[in-house]
Amino acid sequence: MSASKKFAAVTGAGSGIGRATAVALANAGFAVALIGRRIEPLLETKELIGTEGGEAHAFSADVTHAESVEHAFAQIAQTFGRLDVLFNNAGRNAGAVPLEDYEVDFWNDVVATNLTGVFLCARAAYRIMKAQSPQGGRIINNGSISAHSPRPHTIAYSATKHAVTGITKSIALDGRAFNIACSQIDIGNAATSLTERMNKGVLQADGRLASEARMDVTHVANAVVHMASLPLEANVLNMTIMASAMPFVGRG
Repeated sequence: MSASKKFAAVTGAGSGIGRATAVALANAGFAVALIGRRIEPLLETKELIGTEGGEAHAFSADVTHAESVEHAFAQIAQTFGRLDVLFNNAGRNAGAVPLEDYEVDFWNDVVATNLTGVFLCARAAYRIMKAQSPQGGRIINNGSISAHSPRPHTIAYSATKHAVTGITKSIALDGRAFNIACSQIDIGNAATSLTERMNKGVLQADGRLASEARMDVTHVANAVVHMASLPLEANVLNMTIMASAMPFVGRG
């Protein structure tokens, strides 16, 4: 591999924000490791990158299982020789469920993906970045505007996204000694299949159902590329990118 080439990994790269960001990183000159549970969508992303002249490799992994994550990142290290950026993107939605109706298994499933998965992938990337020469790298966690303000009846999702902020700050602190930067991007209403319900109407803080504005997912991808492309002496600790007209700022 060229000494000047940069290497990135993207979790949840088979669709939505992950796919758009993987493509954008490849277009920016990164070789990209595509990580996800199902290999078929990853191969579709890989093919899309290849048709645009980029380099991508697919690695199947379940981010909720430590052994699966460790195996995937070991393969990435062997394939690339180093890792410069992790976009820690994999997560799951958790629809509106009143607190009194929450099942423990549902809670545990959301926590496993949105919190434990973020930790496991960050840990694996951190180990590579600390051990490699030149030392260092950047981890970008996908938070959410729910890391700042919850939607109604989303206690598990909101709790995990608030916790991701703690992970981001901890890694940003602990990584200083090893030239490892950590960032968080909080995204509001990117136009993907997961937010199509916004067009029909979603529950608001005042109990109404209302449709919400969405933004093109490429704006998110380009924002991640900007964060990923900074020299390690600089860091965007936290970025909020959102559809301008969504009801995030103000009283509900």
